[in-house]
Amino acid sequence: MTVAAPGSDVYDEVFEQHRPVLLGLAYRMLGSWWDAEDTVQDAWLRWRRSGPESVADPRGWLVTVTTRIALDQLRSARRQRETYVGPWVPEPVPTGRLALDPAETAEQRATVSLAALRLMEQLTPPERAVYLLREAFELPFQEIADALDVGAANARQLYHRAAARLAGDKARFAVDGSRHLALVDRFVAAAATGDRAGLQALLADDVVLWSDGGGKVRAALNPVHGPAKVMRFLMGVLDKAPQARCYRLDVNGGPAVLFVLGEHRLLLSFETRDGNIAGIQGAANPDKLRTITIPDRAPCFVHGSGPLPV
Repeated sequence: MTVAAPGSDVYDEVFEQHRPVLLGLAYRMLGSWWDAEDTVQDAWLRWRRSGPESVADPRGWLVTVTTRIALDQLRSARRQRETYVGPWVPEPVPTGRLALDPAETAEQRATVSLAALRLMEQLTPPERAVYLLREAFELPFQEIADALDVGAANARQLYHRAAARLAGDKARFAVDGSRHLALVDRFVAAAATGDRAGLQALLADDVVLWSDGGGKVRAALNPVHGPAKVMRFLMGVLDKAPQARCYRLDVNGGPAVLFVLGEHRLLLSFETRDGNIAGIQGAANPDKLRTITIPDRAPCFVHGSGPLPV
């Protein structure tokens, strides 16, 4: 499709049609909604300067430009994360804001999960770009090669290298709706009643908790390993915040739990495996919670008061 004549507002209309896809791509690349919005804004400026009337394939052009901008951003962000205070976890985003396409496969939707975004941090920027363009957007390798200005054979090699590095952990990407939600409900029930043994029993033997305070709020400076230590950490957080309120949320396509701890908030998302919680990502850095609002409804429990009636 060729865009209409210069000066037409159709330029903006065409861009807005593709904005959700571009935001989804940039967010998957960067793990930051804030940076994704900046990337897409930059893509829009380049779109307006490009002479869109001559662009035969607006979607392909915009995906290419957004990918290249995000790659530059990612290289810079990786340098910044090397000096980040404590563990880094992705920025959680309400599922509704992500505008996920109902036609997407489970595998495509899984690439936006917080577990996937965290695990993809181990990939190089080019590997991450190729992996996402192939897995999340199902682009042919030649189109991926054109977007990244590499050969098709090189794009295939980057993809297979990325897939191999993620193979052992890919089960963490998926969110099995009913089973995942049931585990989260049991977690909430145990936390509500102070059932330490019950909470610990939900955790896999190799469970890990990542607590991201970004140096702005108190958090564990290293990942917490093992069910006993993770349980004690979580219950310790609640015990230090009398009347902490708990809400269930849906972020990044899966269930999460938001604790309101006085002036601070902590959002927990969960990775599950074989009927247990295998990983917990805790976002406490207020910069990571800009898109997360406290629900306008009663909490599911107030610490010290037990579960509240539905």
